[in-house]
Amino acid sequence: MTASESIALWIQPRSRRNEVVGLKDDAVVIRLTAPPVEGAANEALRKFVAERLGVAASRVALVPGQSSRRRWIAEEGFSVDEVRCALLRVSGRQ
Repeated sequence: MTASESIALWIQPRSRRNEVVGLKDDAVVIRLTAPPVEGAANEALRKFVAERLGVAASRVALVPGQSSRRRWIAEEGFSVDEVRCALLRVSGRQ
């Protein structure tokens, strides 16, 4: 997956637990316990997505230049649809 083939995510930091809660517009909504300071939420996001896909966190890349709740990620070896389905399937919200 290239940066142009990235998946949109809507991040809600400082939540009670790490979880996928569904869709908002075209973005997968993910709640993270990490605060949005000093890259903590970004690193938590990479680890969370990697865990759900069964890959190393180093294979999950955040598309640069983002500092809002809306993020884009790219994961080598998976299509946008495969990543979206894997995230939503784990949450039970398809």
